[in-house]
Amino acid sequence: MSDDVLEPDDKDWTWVLERACPECGYDARSVRQVEVKNRVYANASAWERVLERPDVRDRPDPTTWSPLEYACHVRDVHRVFGERVRMMLAVDDPLFENWAQNAAAVAGAYRDQAPATVAAELVAAAAAVSKQYGGIEGPQWDRPGRRSNGSVFTVDTLSRYHLHDVEHHLHDVS
Repeated sequence: MSDDVLEPDDKDWTWVLERACPECGYDARSVRQVEVKNRVYANASAWERVLERPDVRDRPDPTTWSPLEYACHVRDVHRVFGERVRMMLAVDDPLFENWAQNAAAVAGAYRDQAPATVAAELVAAAAAVSKQYGGIEGPQWDRPGRRSNGSVFTVDTLSRYHLHDVEHHLHDVS
């Protein structure tokens, strides 16, 4: 394995919608729809502090992303989920393309990005998707979409899955 490429995480994390995550404590069943937008945005503020750390580029071990790499990933998670929500609201039962996260990290040169720029982009991406979640009403929460592996989401479950992703990664770098 090279210094830039990590083994892909091919685990199916959709189980976090049914039970609490033992690593970070997130419990999707206890999150109300109205909370998602605020928690997504609050999480972005915490990343600003992470990106000011002097060790922001240091990997804790060769198989784990640095805080900077995680922050780039979280920024991109907001962008990807924002696009998926747009698709779910505009298209009946869209199929989402697979997102190869480690390949995105290499292609996006996550390790070389400027922490201050990443912080601003992460906050902007979180604000945009938070605004999206804030505008969803009634039956829109039940609109479906599918991942390439066949996992079926509604806008509601996708938002809770999204929130776990960003909160879990903040736990990873804490």
